[in-house]
Amino acid sequence: MRNVERVTSVKTQLLDIFMTMEVDEHENRRRDSAKRHLRARRGIELHREIQSLARQIAELPDPLEKHADGGLH
Repeated sequence: MRNVERVTSVKTQLLDIFMTMEVDEHENRRRDSAKRHLRARRGIELHREIQSLARQIAELPDPLEKHADGGLH
């Protein structure tokens, strides 16, 4: 009977170890996923910011553009 108790105890310990490893792995995957989402969101924000700046620059008058009277801006 003592051997059965030892085997049961070892099985329980192994199951606990396995479950702990699974939980840790899940947490790591969750953190990695969150990091990927943050990088993607920041990339989108940067893209939109660059587009906005490009539009703003395009709206500025060209300093080398000549006036109708022949003078420079």
